[in-house]
Amino acid sequence: MTTTLPDETMLLDDTARLRAAAEFVREHDSAALLPLLLPGLGGPDLRALAGHCRFAHAGLLLFPPDADGLRAQLADCGLAPDTPSHPSVVVRERLARRHRRDPAELDVRILRPQVHGCAGELRAVEVFALTVPPHSGLERIAAYERTRRHEAHLAFEIEHSDPLALRGLCAILVRHGARPDGGGYNPHEDGTVLYFTTPADPACGYRRLELYARGDHRAALAAHLDHPAGGERPPAETLLQLLTGAWTTQAFAVFARLGLPDAMDTRTAHSAEDLALLTGAHPRGLATLLRYLAMLGAVTPAPDQEGEAFRLTELGALLRADAPGSMRPLALMYGGPFYRSFGELDHAVRTGQPAFDRLFGENHFDHFARDPELAALFDRSMAASSRMFQPLPEHPVVTAAAEAPEPATVVDVAGGNGELLGRILTAHPRLRGVLLERPHAVEAARHLLDAAGCGARCDYRAGDFADVPPGGDVYVLSRVLHDWDDDRCREILRHLAGAMPAHADLLIVERLLPADGSPSLATAWDLHMLCNVGGRERRADHYARLLADAGLQLVGHSPLPLDAHVLHARRASVPDPTARRS
Repeated sequence: MTTTLPDETMLLDDTARLRAAAEFVREHDSAALLPLLLPGLGGPDLRALAGHCRFAHAGLLLFPPDADGLRAQLADCGLAPDTPSHPSVVVRERLARRHRRDPAELDVRILRPQVHGCAGELRAVEVFALTVPPHSGLERIAAYERTRRHEAHLAFEIEHSDPLALRGLCAILVRHGARPDGGGYNPHEDGTVLYFTTPADPACGYRRLELYARGDHRAALAAHLDHPAGGERPPAETLLQLLTGAWTTQAFAVFARLGLPDAMDTRTAHSAEDLALLTGAHPRGLATLLRYLAMLGAVTPAPDQEGEAFRLTELGALLRADAPGSMRPLALMYGGPFYRSFGELDHAVRTGQPAFDRLFGENHFDHFARDPELAALFDRSMAASSRMFQPLPEHPVVTAAAEAPEPATVVDVAGGNGELLGRILTAHPRLRGVLLERPHAVEAARHLLDAAGCGARCDYRAGDFADVPPGGDVYVLSRVLHDWDDDRCREILRHLAGAMPAHADLLIVERLLPADGSPSLATAWDLHMLCNVGGRERRADHYARLLADAGLQLVGHSPLPLDAHVLHARRASVPDPTARRS
């Protein structure tokens, strides 16, 4: 019996697997791969994933007898044999747990030889190499791992990492059958990795999927790790965590109210005592809050400091007053008047009447109008979700209007502080704008649009829905209809239909309740609307009926960030305006 044949067979088998992985990376892209990993994935969900996730590498575990054997495998597959490597602690520990071995026995290295994708883009094959010397007793591990392929995976890097977008992408994966399967934050690379197990027998042969997001995303990671691969957490533990959700809301609100995000930094750690002096808070009380916020991912502890010290994370930085798209106003609003009204949710559920009205003695629009400071906070909180508007300037209706022979006009009805209209006018210098709003909001919008350099192309109208300006080419109604019951929505839409010329388009921005009952921010906002304004979120077919009652027809809808959608409507029986303008 020879001792060389098994090792030679092992080497040839590993080389074939490595060559296949390299070819796979060269030939596939995100849009083609994702439906293979998640059967049934398509439509808006596929576009959202493929639009945010770049296929980065395929990973596999090899078992060379030594470093020279690994270099030979790389060279045989056309990969750089001198690719640098470093120890892979994560895979070594996973193997040790799976096979009940001492991690010190397992010499696992990680290296990423580069390959070019189908369009010439730079990708990699991520190789984990467990050295298996002849007669080492590790052959059984190698044979088992080759069969089970636990470490084989496909990795997608999230471009322009955003905490809310990351959570949304994870929700889409779970909705289509992916199961969270661990992950971690690597401080050396400043990157967060989330692993998923895909449904059984995917068409591409890979069972594991990796999402990689640059930066520290501890909150998303914590939510991801709350779903262990071995099964669900005990119901009592899950319920207890859910029951403390109000604590989370207030922790973020106090964090913002004290100005802590503005006093902290994402690079430098600050002691709890220094932060207490800066904010006038009680040292022990502030340290307790910061420990809780660290669990939520808003700050991260700095263990090398004397005493307790913390630095700000990217998530926490979204609550800085000067952050682009700051979410500080949302924290103050959800932790302030809206938080108080949710204490009366029982009334809203029993009677169908807003809890806000019961608590404050008037509806929230009148209440805010009485208090200029509160009204300004509400307008800023609406603008804090403006990232949902990012794709709107490229909507076909808007681009068609921008390319029309004659300058076109966009009318933003109840346009708030002008954030959305400003984005559209900035993207298309030939367009003109009209903004209809309450008097105090008109002044805020005037300042914002002047600062954006497009105020000279905009007219302002102070008024109500009955004052919709006629003669526009594109009308925009953003996050308005969900504030009202069906009768009031029909009235608003009739005002719009009466003002719209025959050729005009209407774009409506709202969250849509999913028809299949899948998880969505719209479901949460539906409860919020019931409690605070007496409105509701709706399904697409519900909006279609309301539009039809007003003499309008729903042409279609497409997804936006933050679980929003843009619905395109026009006057009934009017030809496609895109074709008209082309």
